[in-house]
Amino acid sequence: MVRGRRLLLVAAVVAIVAAACGGGGSELQAKADACKVDEVDGDLSLYNWSEYIDPELVEKFKATYGVEVTETFFESNESMLAQVEAGGAVYDLVVPSDYMVDIMRQEGLLVKLNREAIPNLANLDPKFTNLPFDPGNEYSAPYLWGTTGIGFSYDVVDDAADLTWGLIFDPELSAPFAGKISLLDDEREVFAAALKYLGYSVNSKDEKELQEATELLKAAKDRVATFTSDSFEDLLVAGEVVIAHGWNGDFFSAFDEADAWEELGYGIPKEGGVAWVDNMAIPTTAEHVCTAQTFINFILDPENGAQLAEWNYYASPNAKANELIDPEMLSDPAVYPPPEVFEKLEFLEDLGDFATKYADAFTEVKS
Repeated sequence: MVRGRRLLLVAAVVAIVAAACGGGGSELQAKADACKVDEVDGDLSLYNWSEYIDPELVEKFKATYGVEVTETFFESNESMLAQVEAGGAVYDLVVPSDYMVDIMRQEGLLVKLNREAIPNLANLDPKFTNLPFDPGNEYSAPYLWGTTGIGFSYDVVDDAADLTWGLIFDPELSAPFAGKISLLDDEREVFAAALKYLGYSVNSKDEKELQEATELLKAAKDRVATFTSDSFEDLLVAGEVVIAHGWNGDFFSAFDEADAWEELGYGIPKEGGVAWVDNMAIPTTAEHVCTAQTFINFILDPENGAQLAEWNYYASPNAKANELIDPEMLSDPAVYPPPEVFEKLEFLEDLGDFATKYADAFTEVKS
């Protein structure tokens, strides 16, 4: 699976675009509020991360509801946002990450969900029903969730329980791996790792903490082979790096394809890290809002949710689906972190104007 999660600086929404989106928003909202369970009002245009849904689920939805599904793919939340803002292409359903849901709902770019048309929202695990980026799931429904940590070779790390961000940032610990380390090409994720290592929040708005993290990253840069969000798992599998910063499901897919489970592993450093949630949401430019809500309900069906999670090897936010998922997957702490590990994870939040400081700092680190 290819799932780049680059969190670049989000440009301010152009006023004329926001106004255009808002103009038809009330009419579309009224239509969404009138939708019934299993109602479809046309074919579905799905804008998703690439290779992020089992094709069998798409075919099942088409056969069940007698509609076509057009899939279009994006490589970053920002590119998806730009397309929705531009309004040139019409998407009925998008799959933004947590912080992007927050941005889109605040900019008036999302339709409120009609809960009566999506009864399977009741299947969600309670800890995914009131997250800070969308309290009460008014505008979005969780799709899958995962973590950001370290992929590694067992030649250099014996036990995932011993993982620390110091393998990247501590000069002595990381010295043996100089030139064999990769970091995500992603300002928020990279600074999250540095901030966690320093004992700070991944959502810090403290300029001194950000500067300390900047200096830490600059000092580590000489030991880093590359910044990449697209090929970190492939570099690890190929042996070009032995310590890789990245997203758990991407590592697992690569390990599976290469039959490398005995040689390679993934874990969350003891200092903690990032937990993320991808979500289903309906843009205010959608044409087939009833079909979109029916698709959300379809994905939140326990059997379909379990199939989605097992195909991607990411964790499901669906409590009923988790009852059907392979017990071996459920017991894997790299997929479903135990409570004591989950407590050390944070969701990335929209930083508002302070995000520009992260962008500037990342430019400084990479220059």
